[in-house]
Amino acid sequence: MAWGNAVLSEDLNAVEVYHSERQYQGVMLRGATASSTSSALFSTVASRGHQAIKGKGANGAFGDIVGASRALREVLDLVRIVAPTNSTALIEGETGTGKELIARAIHELSTRRERPFVKLNCAAIPLGLLESELFGHERGAFTGAVARKVGRFEAADRGTLFLDEIGDIPLELQAKLLRVLQEGEFERLGSTQTLYANVRLVAATNRHLAGLVSRKQFRSDLYYRLNVFPMSLPPLRDRLEDIPLLVMHFVRLYADKMGKQIDEVPAEVMEALVSHSWPGNIRELQNFIERSVILTSGNVLRPPLASLNRTGEIEALGAITLEAAERNHIRKTLEQTRWVVSGPSGAARRLGMNRSTLHFRMKKLGIARTIDASLA
Repeated sequence: MAWGNAVLSEDLNAVEVYHSERQYQGVMLRGATASSTSSALFSTVASRGHQAIKGKGANGAFGDIVGASRALREVLDLVRIVAPTNSTALIEGETGTGKELIARAIHELSTRRERPFVKLNCAAIPLGLLESELFGHERGAFTGAVARKVGRFEAADRGTLFLDEIGDIPLELQAKLLRVLQEGEFERLGSTQTLYANVRLVAATNRHLAGLVSRKQFRSDLYYRLNVFPMSLPPLRDRLEDIPLLVMHFVRLYADKMGKQIDEVPAEVMEALVSHSWPGNIRELQNFIERSVILTSGNVLRPPLASLNRTGEIEALGAITLEAAERNHIRKTLEQTRWVVSGPSGAARRLGMNRSTLHFRMKKLGIARTIDASLA
């Protein structure tokens, strides 16, 4: 697709996107305000066809979630389904794909929305303190415990607890987590008194939990307890048509914060942004747009596009595991063959393996086609 200049109207209630190809009509999204543009930007940029698509924010209930690709809409449909229940939800996806936003959307659409939404990044807490963070402790329970501490489960009573990077919880703590999920009971460190908590758990991970289970690095019983309602978030490279909306959203967001007036994103800039692989997903794009707004002195966005190439080179040279290398290689081959597995031009032939072996490796490595079929 050839992109035309994206124009952010002087009227803060309108954003216009123009494509350089005449058959693509402009898209005008209304309903945005200077303080909150995300709901209005939850609409679609025309990716195929000959007619304009207009919207006023396809679903304001999803707050800061920006995008309208088929892959994202499928995830949001799952959110609507699971939110009214009390079932555990497991959100899987690469880093930077917006797992916390999805978890918060589940909470906001649930019957617990008036109660606390408590979050904890399990990978960010040292091993010796994680149990205390989850379950709390009594004064004197360990060196440095000078006062009673309420844990996250207790704080989230009758609300929602979001445990990010749950795949990083050590094995010795997983049994205690399983108990509180099954029985709703736990004890603070240093106490024999059993406490009870009515908590709805939403967990997230960027790791392949089934693979961790097969390697005895994650308890199978806990995995099955978490995997009640799994959702897989697509990476940004599988949501290409959402990139222009995200770019405009972040440009407006940071321009407002910095007191700047940026009205236009040049066509060649948009083309480069859509073409980039974004290994860091939405977080990487957001940080890049923030840097671009800082560097822009006029009303036309002037991003440091050369740094995108350097980022790609660093990513290519970075050390990765054999499993990640195999996953990337298989996925790239499948993309080259348009996800055709069999036949003389299929991915199995190119990879030098039979079809059943390729299907087995895809399942084990968690490889699935999530890209919008309309883009194929």
